[in-house]
Amino acid sequence: MRTPRILIVAGSDSGGGAGIQADIKTVSALGGHAMTAITAITAQNTLGVTAMHSVPTDMVIAQMDAVIQDIGVDAVKIGMIGSAATAKALADRLARLDDVAIVLDPVMVATSGAVLADAVTIAAFARLMDIATVVTPNGPELAALSGLPVSGPTEAVAAARMLVERHGCSVLAKGGHFDGELIDSLVDFQGKLFQWADERIDSRSTHGTGCTLASGLAVGLAQGLLIDEAVGRARAFVRAAMMAAPGLGAGHGPMGQGLVRMRASH
Repeated sequence: MRTPRILIVAGSDSGGGAGIQADIKTVSALGGHAMTAITAITAQNTLGVTAMHSVPTDMVIAQMDAVIQDIGVDAVKIGMIGSAATAKALADRLARLDDVAIVLDPVMVATSGAVLADAVTIAAFARLMDIATVVTPNGPELAALSGLPVSGPTEAVAAARMLVERHGCSVLAKGGHFDGELIDSLVDFQGKLFQWADERIDSRSTHGTGCTLASGLAVGLAQGLLIDEAVGRARAFVRAAMMAAPGLGAGHGPMGQGLVRMRASH
């Protein structure tokens, strides 16, 4: 079987906990080949983001073209976009691809609380959702995208259904921001609901959980897993990476993606 080719469009995290760095580690651990189009450079560590510089839109697209034209791509994972102009150009370029799974992680705020997308960029997410296979918002992101109040799993499912009807993509509503048991809800593009419930892992090593989940999902789709199977394996990988975390930094530390050894059966 050919190695899955995953194109990651996201920002760089100098602390190695999230963004491009977490994506590469995840894709590699799950058996894929990671390629990148870096949208922004951040100066950050486990305590927060201290500076951010967006990469010009034409350079982002040039990175994508370089790998698509030579190596090819089986799935695309989109994280931090950097600007509304890049979001629009990205949607135009991805619309030209055939039979490629697209996973959109609508990054708006870092784990530390730093804002990573302005209102104009968030508005531009609509075009990307129109072409995405699956979108993976957390609670606050789901509320921003749907315009509905989202305070728990029930409201999350309702907001996810609205986005599915509006954009035609599947939506994985992550439950990490809600109180109580951790419940993630997937509404697929046909409206079918899948849910996963787990006890929460007591850890401060949570930096990059969303990036890792979306990248793991992209690899699974590229390998031919059904979407619920791909979500299940990606969730298992995130939890294993949290438990394998090296305990670095004084804040929200990085996970241990490179220390996880996954079997094909999870």
